[in-house]
Amino acid sequence: MAHQQPVHQRPLQQDWANREYVEVITGSIKKITDFLNSFDTSCRSRLALLNQKLTQLERRVEYIEARVTKGETLS
Repeated sequence: MAHQQPVHQRPLQQDWANREYVEVITGSIKKITDFLNSFDTSCRSRLALLNQKLTQLERRVEYIEARVTKGETLS
């Protein structure tokens, strides 16, 4: 004869299994959220740096265009 669990233990074991599953899902969601927040911060930082560099280049181009328009030499 196979050993069977008492009827009242089955719901309890199912409850613990469900809690474990929820814990795993919650942990995974937290990891994904942390990654996305880190990725967002990294992207924003890199884009801000790129924006600064582009602004500097735009200013140089405007300066050179102004000198060329006035007929000045660049040397």
